[in-house]
Amino acid sequence: MASANLLALIDDIATMLDDVAVMSKVAAKKTAGVLGDDLALNAEQVSGVKADRELPVVWAVAKGSSLNKLILVPAALLISAFLPWAINVLLMLGGAYLCFEGFEKISHKFLHSDDASGAASNTPGLSSETTEMLEQKKIRGAIRTDFILSAEIIVIVLGSVQESELLTRISVLSGLAVLFTVGVYGLVAAIVKLDDAGLYLLNKSGGTVTQSLGRGLLLFAPFLMKTLSVVGTIAMFLVGGGILMHGIPGIESYLQQMTTNPLIQTILPTLASGFIGLIAGACLLSGWLLGQKIKG
Repeated sequence: MASANLLALIDDIATMLDDVAVMSKVAAKKTAGVLGDDLALNAEQVSGVKADRELPVVWAVAKGSSLNKLILVPAALLISAFLPWAINVLLMLGGAYLCFEGFEKISHKFLHSDDASGAASNTPGLSSETTEMLEQKKIRGAIRTDFILSAEIIVIVLGSVQESELLTRISVLSGLAVLFTVGVYGLVAAIVKLDDAGLYLLNKSGGTVTQSLGRGLLLFAPFLMKTLSVVGTIAMFLVGGGILMHGIPGIESYLQQMTTNPLIQTILPTLASGFIGLIAGACLLSGWLLGQKIKG
């Protein structure tokens, strides 16, 4: 009798683990696009610091991201159980903040081109206190952005497992939260240290091939970081605008009915997300600046 109960328990555990694996695979596919944006944004956010501070900054943001998910996973489960309508409201607020932050970055670049604060933490002439202050500002900004993207990822995952049992939902959400954090910030660390790897290979006495590879990495690293900077800013509008667009009833079905071309049907929602994100960011920043002017 005891052995039969043990076998039944093992069978139940195996079934649950199989359900967790299947649901995790489905949820991971649905979050792939947001994860790409998360990678680009975080790599861009932690760039511009001193070479010896790159990994500590990545580690600090990764710890902040872990804390974000430690808060978001239980909160998402509680909200989905007691206040399911609040998830969309919170997502809309997060999407609006991403649009605002993206447009603020663009306006700062063009209106304050003589301000070197974007790369100030990598400027040798600054005092250690100023450098540390700017570094902490970068970390806080990256953690805030991660909070919004993590919230969207968790809500997408939650939507994929909403009909599953509570234990399956907890397992999938917790497992993917850990996996995504380790994966994203592991890749971010590799990206920001790409130039150091190139320099190591260039100085290594391993022959022409090794030195050529090192030289190639040194040339590729700045190009990659500049590309990620642009992609990261665009991602803010695409992700933020996409969240806002999902909250506007009927707009997605309207876009799908505008054409029967499969390629255009795929591209059009992305363009619409970017456009909505850009307009929303411009309106929010204008309102914020107006409020600051009235207040000041």
